[in-house]
Amino acid sequence: MALAHEIVINGDFQIKPVELPEDSLEKRVKDIVHKAFWDCLSVQLSEVPPTYDRAIKLVGEIKETLLSFLLPGHTRLRNQITEVLDLDLIKQEAENGALDISKLAEFIIGMMGTLCAPVRDEEVKKLKDIKEIVPLFRAIFSVLDLMKVDMANFAVSSIRPHLMQQSIEYERKQFQEFLEKQPNSLDFVTQWLQEATDDLMSQKYKNALPAAGGATSSGDSPQLDPVAVQNYAYLKLLKWDHLHRPFPETVLMDHSRFQEFQLQLEQLTVLGAVLLVTFSMAAPGIASRADFAEKLKMIVKILLTDMHLPSFHLEDALTAVGEKVCLEVSSCLSLCGLSPLTTDKEAVLKGQIQAVASPDNPIRRIVDSRILTFLDAYLASSHQKPSPIAPGGLGPIQKELEEVAVKFVRLVNYNKMVFSPYYDAILSKTLARS
Repeated sequence: MALAHEIVINGDFQIKPVELPEDSLEKRVKDIVHKAFWDCLSVQLSEVPPTYDRAIKLVGEIKETLLSFLLPGHTRLRNQITEVLDLDLIKQEAENGALDISKLAEFIIGMMGTLCAPVRDEEVKKLKDIKEIVPLFRAIFSVLDLMKVDMANFAVSSIRPHLMQQSIEYERKQFQEFLEKQPNSLDFVTQWLQEATDDLMSQKYKNALPAAGGATSSGDSPQLDPVAVQNYAYLKLLKWDHLHRPFPETVLMDHSRFQEFQLQLEQLTVLGAVLLVTFSMAAPGIASRADFAEKLKMIVKILLTDMHLPSFHLEDALTAVGEKVCLEVSSCLSLCGLSPLTTDKEAVLKGQIQAVASPDNPIRRIVDSRILTFLDAYLASSHQKPSPIAPGGLGPIQKELEEVAVKFVRLVNYNKMVFSPYYDAILSKTLARS
């Protein structure tokens, strides 16, 4: 289910060759075993007369691999491979001293050239330059491994459209089977949706997260729209304490994606706060210059690139950001014929930028709240055009924000389609009690 989900959600998903770390035990063991195998083959072929047992087994593996690349309509190629790489015939030739390994290798390379993807043409061509049998066989298997990966990725791209049609029912069915074996598998989901309901009812986090809308009054008892509660719940995942709180079961397969969204938004919040502080202090003339705004944004983004790493120190980074921003602002002011920043203004600007390091900084909290308001509006209008406009102060980071919003909404909408029956059932009980 996880693989099917990844193929559907990630349009860039590809299977990649396994590359073991150079200093890993697994790599050392693999190298030792492979060397022993190829050394043994070399000894066998050097005997007088040569022993072909291992070589024939390799030809059999190559034959099966080549056949696995064929499509149902490749009848002529299938017959060619079966005829030329007939293992019984090859064994007879070996017993009678009439086996020509080089001729077999030539046929194999030619067939690989016919079946490989264009990206492998160069690697197949290089095989023709290898004259010694053992290094040639070793290289053939190396290229065949790459061709297997190419074939797997071709299969992935071919099944993706069909998988999209079936995946919602498939994932729901798989989860239902899991739920029947583990009846408590919706406990964290229930808790998550209950908290979202409670938050909206009490407006407990009104300053930290956007009110999801949809609340109406019916006498003294406010009524909540289940869709609005769901949207609000998804926004809460962007503020999740991943170290201390279990993730809801129905979004567990996308745990890493939500973590990535959270890190991206934290970086955008700091970036947006720094730019908001800078442009509010700079002269209106330069704040409205698109080229300067873009240049300044790129500089700050570069200095915040490693913000997701545990070794990153935001306070130190913002000190460097403050220095660079002041230089750029003064330079732009001079180019515009305006007076550069005074020493006092520079000190104030650097201090305000440095203050953004605190999550409780008022400017940072405002930017954070507006970002979530924007994402909430994006969720609410995901099937409508045009897309929501970024709230005031977020203009410089709107492009980056929209990129995150599009991916976030796509993921949320897919999750809703798969698990909506469970959410509806939970919320019908939760909202009835509220």
